[in-house]
Amino acid sequence: MTTPIGPVILFDDDHYMYVLRDRASAEAWWEMPDEYVRGFDALARPLRMTGEPHQVTLELAGGEPAEADLRRLVADHYRRFLPGQALPRATELSGFVAGLPVESV
Repeated sequence: MTTPIGPVILFDDDHYMYVLRDRASAEAWWEMPDEYVRGFDALARPLRMTGEPHQVTLELAGGEPAEADLRRLVADHYRRFLPGQALPRATELSGFVAGLPVESV
């Protein structure tokens, strides 16, 4: 499988997390590729963003999941930007990802 599975979880240069429904909505919504720092698909596989302003492309950066990195970055986002809100508690990755707040775009 070479296409990212949605939702996609993206982190900007301020380490703010964005959860977008799928690759197409993320590519349509994200404006500046230089503001992108890290990203993962629903299977915790790392993503790479390429392109020009207002014309970005997301693709898999590797096939190996990085679940620990994803969970760490999500926990950091909650601690910084959503104090007092509970992190998704699911132990299974699919449940954890499903518990993340999806952007309405």
